[in-house]
Amino acid sequence: MAPAQSKVEASSQVAASQRPRRLRRTAALRRMVCETQLTLNDLIYPIFVREGTGIEEAIPSMPGLSRYSLDLLLEEAAAVYRLGIGAIALFPLIPIDQKDNAGTESYNPDGLVPRTVKALKEALPDLLIFTDVALDPYSSEGHDGIVQDGKILNDETVAVLVKQALCQAGAGADFVCPSDMMDGRVGAIRQALDAEGWTQVGILAYSAKYASAYYGPFRDALDSAPQFGDKKTYQMDAANTREALKEVALDIAEGADLVMVKPALAYMDIIWQIKQSTMLPVVAYNVSGEYAMVKAAAERGWIDEPQVVIETLTSFKRAGADLILTYFAKQLALQLRSQ
Repeated sequence: MAPAQSKVEASSQVAASQRPRRLRRTAALRRMVCETQLTLNDLIYPIFVREGTGIEEAIPSMPGLSRYSLDLLLEEAAAVYRLGIGAIALFPLIPIDQKDNAGTESYNPDGLVPRTVKALKEALPDLLIFTDVALDPYSSEGHDGIVQDGKILNDETVAVLVKQALCQAGAGADFVCPSDMMDGRVGAIRQALDAEGWTQVGILAYSAKYASAYYGPFRDALDSAPQFGDKKTYQMDAANTREALKEVALDIAEGADLVMVKPALAYMDIIWQIKQSTMLPVVAYNVSGEYAMVKAAAERGWIDEPQVVIETLTSFKRAGADLILTYFAKQLALQLRSQ
């Protein structure tokens, strides 16, 4: 046999012995060798709260989701907890007459969020509560900070955010979550929390939050769209990667316990790079626009929604996310229960 022919035959024998499909043969085998596991422990469920009683108000741009008055929100949170979801993120719809440029309602101890947190902790003490720290739901200008002459003031805004975080911690929040993207706010909040004895309250920092077009339905839900301009002077440029790593490093140095990438779907490369650069848990926010796109396609019969949901959330974990904020959390829990 010619040497060349022997090499070909040997190569063919090696190729024949490598059959990756052997490990895909049955569902049980596929589960056994699965590299990325998605569980309910990975999920944080965002919930919208509003003033009133007996109100469950559908959000048109986010099919299947509603704004709840406190009494019904307690029922929804209890249902979510029974499904095995251990954490919620709270977002408030603030009445127009309570909004002003300085966001003063954000640190009202008798405001909607503190009352909601206290009620949740009394009813469901083991449910983890993440509260949003930002001014846009409370701002008459719809921005995440105080506006002066068309500009967003940084340090003056941070002072208000500190008051807001202290108010939420006092009500019983487990994590305060600055989503504003003001410089230095994580350090200021951490210092204030510790000084007031709230050393056990964690900070989930929206570290790499991009100025994204995916946020539209969320702004509809909270009536918090900017009244002028955009948010590009404080949220990140979608084209930037190194800037995200810098923002994460700064937030970690200032005392963040968890760091977030928002949005998730178009930024999985950012999730991956941040995961390689830190030992902290990385959180991905599967935002409202991503949710709405799946819902819209499913309503038209263009996709298999349950499978797309699992595939999408699993991809965030595969990219490096340890935790996922997602509006699909309750739906996924029900889906897994039915299997």
